[in-house]
Formats: sequence, structure tokens, C-alpha cells
Amino acid sequence: MNDIGILGVKAWRLRKGISLGAIAASTKLSMRQLEAIESGDFSRLPGGIYNTSYIRQYARAIEFDESDLLAFYQDCCSPVKPAARPEPPSSRGPRLLFQH
Repeated sequence: MNDIGILGVKAWRLRKGISLGAIAASTKLSMRQLEAIESGDFSRLPGGIYNTSYIRQYARAIEFDESDLLAFYQDCCSPVKPAARPEPPSSRGPRLLFQH
């Protein structure tokens, strides 16, 4: 991870003197999308392959390590693995399904 910390990309950008407007003009990404990336609110992006493309473009525009930003995105957005399900009862032996 970059020494700035992942949600410090805004500070990184500001230190480099790069405005969101300049990034929006060069990447054709909206200010809303750029702000979503900076805040780590990836749910505001369109989803799918667009997200990784937008994140790469943003990282390049601010000269930030894109692999760090993408790793953070993937950590944030990867689905939580469900808990192991108990095995269904064996078909051997009686099973009481309904009781009258």
C-alpha cells in the first residue's frame, strides 16, 4: 500500500496540485464518479468492468499506484464468503417432515 494510505488519495491529489476538474476533463469521468473513488464509495460507480477502468484512470491521473487502489477496491467489494452450510440429513433412516 502506498505510504499515503488508501483513502488519502484526495490528499495525494491535492499535494500534486491536480484538480478534479482537470481529471474530469482528461478522463471524461464525471465529478461525481471521481468523488466516489476518492471517498471509497464505490457503490456510486456504475459497476462491473467500468469500476476497474475508472479506478485505473483516476490512479494514473494522480500518479498513484493503480494496483494499490484496485486492491483496496477489490477488498471493499468482494462478497463475504457465506458460512459453511450444515450437511443435509442422510436419506438413510426415517425423517419426520410433518407431524399431525
